[in-house]
Amino acid sequence: MRIAYLSVRYGEGVHGGAESACRSLAEHLAAVGVDVEVHTTCATDTTTWADHLPPGTTVEGGVTVHRHRVASGRHPRFEAHSGPVLADPGGQRDPAGRRWIEEQGPVCPAAVDAALASAADLVVATPYLYWPTVEVVRRAGARVVLHPAAHDEAAIRLPLFAATFAGAGGLAFYTDAERRLVERLFPAVSASPQLVCGLGVDPPAPPLLDPEAFRAAHHLGDDPYLLYLGRVDEGKGTAVLNRFFAAYKLRRPGPLRLVYAGPVIQAPTPGGDVRVVGPVSDTLKWSALAGATALAMPSVNESFSIVVLEAWLAGRPVLVNARGAAISEHTRRAGGGLAFAGYASFEAALDRLVGDPALAGALGRAGRAYTEASFAWEVVTRRYRDWLERVAGRTAGPGRRPPIH
Repeated sequence: MRIAYLSVRYGEGVHGGAESACRSLAEHLAAVGVDVEVHTTCATDTTTWADHLPPGTTVEGGVTVHRHRVASGRHPRFEAHSGPVLADPGGQRDPAGRRWIEEQGPVCPAAVDAALASAADLVVATPYLYWPTVEVVRRAGARVVLHPAAHDEAAIRLPLFAATFAGAGGLAFYTDAERRLVERLFPAVSASPQLVCGLGVDPPAPPLLDPEAFRAAHHLGDDPYLLYLGRVDEGKGTAVLNRFFAAYKLRRPGPLRLVYAGPVIQAPTPGGDVRVVGPVSDTLKWSALAGATALAMPSVNESFSIVVLEAWLAGRPVLVNARGAAISEHTRRAGGGLAFAGYASFEAALDRLVGDPALAGALGRAGRAYTEASFAWEVVTRRYRDWLERVAGRTAGPGRRPPIH
């Protein structure tokens, strides 16, 4: 079996959830003998989609990666144009929807052409939101597996995406909550092959779980801290987290800190108990998780969250936004943390995590057991590869639709 991934960004320095998931799946398939290649852009910055990496072919993590120049990136006035469109997404017929997807960027015909010209049995496209995915499904839907990385947002209600979801030859989801959302919005997908594949996570080597290393590196002393780990961006819920934490400290003075670790896109309002440490190494990431009171996951726009699984492998509980269906579902199933739906429940949950170390430890252990049983890479890779082989066999038959040029 040959697989060609089509992703808007790709590489070790790319931290987007869908893009990181694509790289992990590609590398683990390659490791078990699947012939895998990737077609992507030269961009790394989602705010511009400007070419940053050189075009050409490299081998990364055992995967052949082809990077192509972006024909057009983010339109300078995209945000101004996007606001009215997303205020009424269901009313945006063509050409308004097509204009939105093109102005958002990246438009990269070379990547789509190369993926379709490859000898791959399947083209796996991710995420649903961007021009390359919409275009490759339009041209060769039956040959395309869609990893939508979908969550409940205005953009998914743009009518042009109905054809993208219904036209794919198969859909692979990261959680049951994502699958239910897509089936509710696009009932036609019920006839398509589907898989809830999840993602795998590698356990840390014991020496990495050294809570004192992160404290020493960032001068935290013995103070307890709530950790946010990931892209520091208001779209990830950091503004809500910052506001709730500030209110909590007014009502609960004490040594608890909030620490943001990860690439900073929109810095939170600083304060005496708020630390923004920026990106951290893999070693310090595990150290940070091991020493945290809990991991905070305030985003509602996650189809899956590796960092939540990593927190559980480090034995720590999570504090998640109940409006994030996929992550809160994982947390309920695992028994690995608490959820908040507003400030009152945020305060109550944080009080319990801070005030009852035995409870926090029990939640972390339950999360670790859940992760080890369900998301070891060996389990995920076998499930995913077997399903792709079935879809490839289905699309290779006489009913396979030819590409549209």
